Amino acid sequence: MNTMTYQGYVARVEYDAEDRIFVGHLAGIRDIVGFHGTSVDELESAFQEAVEHYLEVCEKTGQKPQKPYSGNITLRISPEVHAAVANAAEMSKKSLNQWVADVLTKAVQGVSGTIPT
Repeated sequence: MNTMTYQGYVARVEYDAEDRIFVGHLAGIRDIVGFHGTSVDELESAFQEAVEHYLEVCEKTGQKPQKPYSGNITLRISPEVHAAVANAAEMSKKSLNQWVADVLTKAVQGVSGTIPT
């Protein structure tokens, strides 16, 4: 997965072989914010400029900028899985929240190799 992060925003990046450029879009928000560059350095600068511009436009128009994710998640699972997770957390001497956060972090690291910061 090709992603970049800046000020809490995550961008999905692809390479456009026809135009020979990297193209990125902010992920996790409904507003459409895109950027591009011909090198990694140019792409990174364009990404940061796109986030800054998005925030400036929101401020000028009085629109609240969308945030990608709050850090809160609600799950609906069966009572049996809930009990098993609670027991696993207790056996690990962790809160349910910390245990789930650790498991999800490890799962994401296995897929992408890193956790965006």
